[in-house]
Amino acid sequence: MAVSTPRYSKAEFARLGDEIYEREIAPRVAAADAGKFVAIDIETSAHEVDVDGLAAMNRLLARLPDAQVWLRRIGSRYTAHFGLR
Repeated sequence: MAVSTPRYSKAEFARLGDEIYEREIAPRVAAADAGKFVAIDIETSAHEVDVDGLAAMNRLLARLPDAQVWLRRIGSRYTAHFGLR
């Protein structure tokens, strides 16, 4: 699988990904989806949801090979946690 070249700065990438999530995806996901991952193409707003973040990204990239993918965990501001909870 070819890796797409980033077209945005890290800050802009994160801002766009979070904005799309809050505006378009969060209102439509069910409480049962909390903890799952959502892979979002920040250019088209296309997205995939899965318990496995890599699976969600791979499905999105299969549909949109040049996608600029932002990964986020539903119900959290963070994709992963490090250390003790």
